[in-house]
Amino acid sequence: MPELPEVETIRRGLAPALEGASFTKVELRRRDLRFPFPRGFAKRLEGAKVMSLSRRAKYLVAELDTGEALIMHLGMTGRFAIEEGVAGRKERFEPGRFYDDSERLAVHDHVVFHLSTGRRLVYNDVRRFGFMSLTKLSEVEAHPLFKGLGIEPIGNEFGADALARLFAGKARPLKSALLDQRLVAGLGNIYVSEALFRAGLSPRRSATTLAGKGTLARARREALAEAIRCVLAEAIDKGGSTLRDYAKADGERGAFQHEFRAYGREGEVCVRPGCRGIVARLVQSGRSTFFCRVCQK
Repeated sequence: MPELPEVETIRRGLAPALEGASFTKVELRRRDLRFPFPRGFAKRLEGAKVMSLSRRAKYLVAELDTGEALIMHLGMTGRFAIEEGVAGRKERFEPGRFYDDSERLAVHDHVVFHLSTGRRLVYNDVRRFGFMSLTKLSEVEAHPLFKGLGIEPIGNEFGADALARLFAGKARPLKSALLDQRLVAGLGNIYVSEALFRAGLSPRRSATTLAGKGTLARARREALAEAIRCVLAEAIDKGGSTLRDYAKADGERGAFQHEFRAYGREGEVCVRPGCRGIVARLVQSGRSTFFCRVCQK
């Protein structure tokens, strides 16, 4: 599933095409995606102008001049493409190729947004785990999808002090705590593994050991907060990570997968200078975790 850097990459790719444009027509080529579309979905969108496109955790949120917000989630294989006719042929701009699969098949184009600029925004989803919804702008934060979400790891609120507060009394493994969207919103399996490696912390360490008042606990959470910020910033700069079926808005593949230091490197020699460990893999909460038993404590 696309994580925060991938969704942010898509947002940045789509924003110039969507912000300021209106939906002149909305085609729904099936009744549902992961969930049924809201009642009157297409009609409520037609004529609406996109005032801004933002991201909350792994969701895209388009603020509309009708007083509603269009909420979109990519699921596992969702992808957007901007199409426009140029000199009698179609040009395609697809922000984020995060899954390295075969070419997109039109049979999986489930939603087509016709824009006032003459462009089309096409949503393609092979597995149909993505979904779209509409809600009042004034009720976005209280929406069931967002209510209870944790802090943004690239926001001003995030830092060592926030981790101390969030991890207090949390005896569960550090990896599990970081994946809990009620604590930190948007982090996923790839970037948690990478951040823990950079911070030199074991994914099996109890989260509460970073919440204490001692010097060592503070040093650990400061290292982790910095690692999370750096990993996410670098991943966004590289356009995300391309694995099986993720793509950027312009159709280019993300490049951060070439920077992985732990994720997917099972059996390889640890890249930390001076460490002779071998990257191991274990399963936590049904997800693969990659780490070095020697230098991650």
